[in-house]
Amino acid sequence: MTKQEKIQIVEYLSAEFKNASALIVCDYKGLRVNQLEELRCTSRSANIKVQVIKNTLANIAIKNAQCPNLELKDTNIFLWADDQIALSKVVCKFADSYNEHFSLKVGLFDKQVVDIKHIVSVSKLPSKEELIGMLLSVWTAPARYFVTGLDNLRKQKEEN
Repeated sequence: MTKQEKIQIVEYLSAEFKNASALIVCDYKGLRVNQLEELRCTSRSANIKVQVIKNTLANIAIKNAQCPNLELKDTNIFLWADDQIALSKVVCKFADSYNEHFSLKVGLFDKQVVDIKHIVSVSKLPSKEELIGMLLSVWTAPARYFVTGLDNLRKQKEEN
């Protein structure tokens, strides 16, 4: 890889990391190619970006994105997205499926370093769509009960 290519990669990653609200670093040592492709396909459908990056380039990009410094060692795969919950769900589900070869290391949520426990707890939260559904259910409940009450009143009057 030439120096110019490295500069372009760092610039691209710096911009991506700066705009992402969540970044998770995982160890993928021992994963087969088809398993890695499964992660990429799952991530792509959830608007999550996945890339294997050299640690030195990743450190420079993280520093340029004004994020806290991470200690990167061994083999790392980086996943980042705008939705922290979706990212956490995808990564934790994949880690549960392939726990021997895929493990979470560290994350950055809103430019703050988070540990594995935090990532796992965020993955257990309902997704944005589920939260909207819950909210709509709460909002429509009074109207639903009012209509049910009117219907019961109509039935009662018909019986008399």
